[in-house]
Amino acid sequence: MKTPSCTEFNTDAQVALPALTRQRDCDCTPHARRRLGGLLIGGGALAALGRAGAARAQEAECKRSTFTQMVSADQVEQAAGQQYQQMLQQASAQRALVPVDNAQMQRLRYIAKRIIPFTDGCNPRSRQWRWDVNLIGSKQLNAFCMPGGKIAFYYGILAQLQLNDSEVAIIMGHEIAHALLEHARARMGKTMATRGAIELGSALFGLGGAGRTLADMGGQLLTLRFSRDDESGADALGLVLAAKAGYDPAAGVSLWQKMMAASKGAPPQWLSTHPSGDTRIRDIEGRLPRVNPLYAQAVKPERRFGPPAA
Repeated sequence: MKTPSCTEFNTDAQVALPALTRQRDCDCTPHARRRLGGLLIGGGALAALGRAGAARAQEAECKRSTFTQMVSADQVEQAAGQQYQQMLQQASAQRALVPVDNAQMQRLRYIAKRIIPFTDGCNPRSRQWRWDVNLIGSKQLNAFCMPGGKIAFYYGILAQLQLNDSEVAIIMGHEIAHALLEHARARMGKTMATRGAIELGSALFGLGGAGRTLADMGGQLLTLRFSRDDESGADALGLVLAAKAGYDPAAGVSLWQKMMAASKGAPPQWLSTHPSGDTRIRDIEGRLPRVNPLYAQAVKPERRFGPPAA
């Protein structure tokens, strides 16, 4: 017969229940207490190691470019907020802004609500952001998150790809990662640095306006809109965010298989600013051993949603 321990624990509430009162049925010797204490300390240490591992996994993906320091974050976020509101006004005027009681709108906001709490571990500024999530009634396969946490999905990406919740979370995590890593701010900083060097060179060599224009066109090659490195970095951090929010990171593979099928005839990787679908799938598969433990530890969503009618 198993000898009961001195204290039982409710693991959900972490509240100690009253100890058993019958001393002869309770192994309450000092040795037993030491053994119980060791088990509790060991469990706590394992949990702490798990949290530390999760923090390291996210920290490894949260490095931002030094070019961000050349541009004010407040100004970038303010400008993004203004542009976002203009976009919503235009969509509303065209009756393309999906109402808040729409099932897919509720789905996006539920998934965002699960992901957002994990963002401040990557970028403390996100604690101040006024997050917003909206759905635009368009057939485009598109989604984005502007600086300051302004998220938009287009109905087409949900309907045409028939995305499950984990696939939506992978996309949302990726787009949020662009904002957390401040890729737009870094791109502006690179543009400013490049333009300053170009204007100095034009003045020194007497190129004048025409030379400056040509130089500006060449300088754009250094500041491609979300470079391959930016996209790969957002993929990596997006997987971490989705996994910690309780969504299966392996869905990144099925997501990009669907994207590849929907974008036949896309240019080869060397002609695109984005990594190819095959490259992204391979990279995601390589990252799964690091993010799967985060998913295993995460609290899973209580609500599940289906895709809209195709």
